[in-house]
Amino acid sequence: MGRARLGLATLVVSAVIALGITEDLPCRARDVGIPGRSIVCVCDATYCDTITREEPAPGTYVAYTSSDAGQRFEKSFGVIETVSNQEESVPDVENPEESEDEDEEEETLRRVVLRLFTIARFQYIEGFGGSVTDAAAINWRKLSDAAQVHFINSYFSRTGLEYNMIRVPIGGADFSTHPYTYNEEPRYDHALSNYTLSDEDYFLKLPMIKRSQAVATDEVKITASTWSPPVWMKTNERITGYGTVKPEYYQAYADYHIRFMEEYEKAEVKIWAITTSNEPINGFLGAPFVSFNSVGWSPRNLGRWVASNLGPTVRNSRFNNTLILAVDDQRYNLPFYLLGMEREDPKSIEYIDGAAIHYYGNFIPPIIMTAIQNRYPDKILLSTEACEGGMPWDREQVEIGSWDRARKYVKSILQDLNNYVVGWIDWNLCLDPTGGPNWARNYVDAPILVYGDQDEFIKQPMFYAMGHFSKFIPRGSRRIQSSRRTLLHCKMQRF
Repeated sequence: MGRARLGLATLVVSAVIALGITEDLPCRARDVGIPGRSIVCVCDATYCDTITREEPAPGTYVAYTSSDAGQRFEKSFGVIETVSNQEESVPDVENPEESEDEDEEEETLRRVVLRLFTIARFQYIEGFGGSVTDAAAINWRKLSDAAQVHFINSYFSRTGLEYNMIRVPIGGADFSTHPYTYNEEPRYDHALSNYTLSDEDYFLKLPMIKRSQAVATDEVKITASTWSPPVWMKTNERITGYGTVKPEYYQAYADYHIRFMEEYEKAEVKIWAITTSNEPINGFLGAPFVSFNSVGWSPRNLGRWVASNLGPTVRNSRFNNTLILAVDDQRYNLPFYLLGMEREDPKSIEYIDGAAIHYYGNFIPPIIMTAIQNRYPDKILLSTEACEGGMPWDREQVEIGSWDRARKYVKSILQDLNNYVVGWIDWNLCLDPTGGPNWARNYVDAPILVYGDQDEFIKQPMFYAMGHFSKFIPRGSRRIQSSRRTLLHCKMQRF
């Protein structure tokens, strides 16, 4: 990662936007009763914790702390110190070995000195958010009207995390109660003559999206992804398994995305970006191990489809400003796909605006994203899906109150932002306590869990991990270079 760091994150405490001072409502903490877990914050129809940003006075800062011990956006105030060059050197300290008092014990204090290089500038930030799946909207709908309001405000409003991005599936995903697509009948219908949205769109996803947009403090940009086209377009004619798009339906599949944008436009929801199908490796090399909606693409065929069908279709439509994000798969698959697409047809790279990245199995160092940015400097990198509990080695899909999972989120976001990623979209905005519903039983964790029978929801540590970025890095922020030096001071304490 070199010396580049997320300078904008360190500056935010002294450069937040003034939005007025409101007395925040504290977390209503609940001990989950499991050793090694942190608390969760409980919300219902009558109460939910809030957080607002405060403008610091010149020369001062406001810090917001969440901790394993139970702090949640706890505010503290201080004065910004200017460190001289002489003070940057490690000072002389007492040697505790010289003491004759056996009761004396060394305490090490660490002071961090940051050097900010404002002329070394990198990517602009688009934002942060989560995904409106069928499962998320089903759980949200289980709550009373008042609790639903608290839920949406918690994520999108001025007193919440101020999310400004959403990802939505085009049709069904595994986080649906059943597998479905659009225009399933008539079969082999190149013209998509029966393309209509589903009940899940009209009564679940669209209402949740529109409620979010209504309270958001900025434009909520929507990214849409297809998990699987209608099965009649696929070589295996199944929703899962090894199946790719039949070449004779390449144009129909491109039109499938245009039709989706048209239908959402009728509902007054604009699509900011589409991806070139969710996790193309699943229906290709990963087919034996994936039990949910998928469509496979080889890099070569993906390049051919984007260059000859999807790219021209989008650019020649009234949705020609919609971004096209390629791959939408794990970090380690990006070079494999992008180089393969480029070799098949360089026009495929010309049509795309960037690449979409997923969180899982990131065994490859994050510097790979900087290498991609260097090769394609006019493209953006957007993280479009992340969750915990979905890997084969996870002992539990849902770990209520897990601080470790919050820490993993923070580490991943920092790595991504320090390697040119412009935004980070979490997976389901909420799930039930088992990590569903999910028709394929592919249960995972979420920042918010909904207990519909009790008309309450709980905010997990992952929720606050997300908020330490989304709340304090508004759209248009820019990463700058910084370096860090830790100064160690030792002092003696008597007991």
